[in-house]
Amino acid sequence: MTQKIRSLRPFIGAKDYAVSRRFYSAFGFTETVLSPAMCLFTLRGVSFYLQDAYVADWVDNTMLFLEVEDAEQYWQELTALDLPGQFAGVRLLPVQHEPWGKECFVHDPAGVLWHIGEFTKG
Repeated sequence: MTQKIRSLRPFIGAKDYAVSRRFYSAFGFTETVLSPAMCLFTLRGVSFYLQDAYVADWVDNTMLFLEVEDAEQYWQELTALDLPGQFAGVRLLPVQHEPWGKECFVHDPAGVLWHIGEFTKG
């Protein structure tokens, strides 16, 4: 392949589209409405599509990995948002140390699992 790749944008579903839209805005993403049933959410150059579509087996098995420079600092900023206090079903799991680096976890209102990690340098 000779073409330059510009982005990779996964599609994720939402059990309650309105709630998920509010959640991702509170998470810090910027929303661009594309249609009544789809939005693009962007944060510092990375994006994904949120669809007004819910298939339990699909959504319950969706995982995204967001690589950050400092997982500990991201965890502090994430917990300060109090997302579980604002949205039913949202869970945060603290930073875990792995042989490859560190990661923490966010379960969105529909059950999508976000891995937020930092790879060990070197």
